[in-house]
Amino acid sequence: MNKISAKEFLNLGKKYTIVDVRTPKEFEEGHIPGAINIPIFTNEERAIVGTLYKKSGKETAVLRGLKIVGPKMYDFVQEAHKHLLKKDKTILVHCWRGGMRSGSMAWLFETAGMNAYVLEGGYKAYRSFIREDFSTPKKIFILGGYTGSGKTEILHKLQKEGEQVIDLEGIANHKGSVYGGLGQEKQPTNEQFENNLWEEWNKIDISRPVWLEDESRSIGSVGINAPLYAQMLKARVIFVNIPMKVRVNRLVKEYAYFPKDKILELSERIVKKLGGNNLKELKEALDISNFDLVTEIALRYYDKAYLKGLDKKINVEKIDFNDFSEEIVETLLEISINS
Repeated sequence: MNKISAKEFLNLGKKYTIVDVRTPKEFEEGHIPGAINIPIFTNEERAIVGTLYKKSGKETAVLRGLKIVGPKMYDFVQEAHKHLLKKDKTILVHCWRGGMRSGSMAWLFETAGMNAYVLEGGYKAYRSFIREDFSTPKKIFILGGYTGSGKTEILHKLQKEGEQVIDLEGIANHKGSVYGGLGQEKQPTNEQFENNLWEEWNKIDISRPVWLEDESRSIGSVGINAPLYAQMLKARVIFVNIPMKVRVNRLVKEYAYFPKDKILELSERIVKKLGGNNLKELKEALDISNFDLVTEIALRYYDKAYLKGLDKKINVEKIDFNDFSEEIVETLLEISINS
């Protein structure tokens, strides 16, 4: 069996198909981006074999597994052939720990004329590898600013100008605040968020800066892992200070078309921090469609919360702008060039 390390496996994965043979449930929880799922067992079958292993031992479990898998072998090979990317018929295989499931599938693929490589240590080794890699020092710039400052849009403009950018909110499918899930696709699992994030992290040229948006540790239901967040806390923060009126206008355009009852429901989640009187005022403003006032009230909380989070940063540079303009991007590009 051709067993290779996580680093070798991922390098080969840039040009060859990765087959994840774990159950659909395991795959859904988290998988290597770009991998296809050809499960040896269904969720239910895996549970049956696992129970037999505990109660009756390995031999009984293996025999039951063979009985389950035998009729599927032809379909496994046919499915793999559909996804082969190169004429040399090389395919990469992994399970959870790089044991019997991936070994058996690799044997089958080899028997059918393919060149199979197995991830040593399985998906578990891959997870350990990427988590450790997040500790690799990189020159990070953090784009800071109050809610409504258009930080994500600024990042995208920087990217168009050739800057390295990782859009954390884009990967998370969430804009960070309690309202941040409105209009977004379903968030990935925390594990899958981290896997997807590493794909972007791995592309970064360490000789050049990379821009990230200033975020709290949690983005909706997912979280930034500890090694990366530690680097973000130490990184240089460029705080673009944009007037509240400008931010209110941007946020109203972005959120006012969502149902009022949904906005109220989300606002009620932060009532303890927003304050009962503020929530009452927000509800009254919402009833009469005064979205400017609704936004101003919400920003009373978010501006204070942001400043509190900013206190944790050790290198903050604040730059005032009168409006959301190209001047911001030009200023940030100059900072990057001169760094």
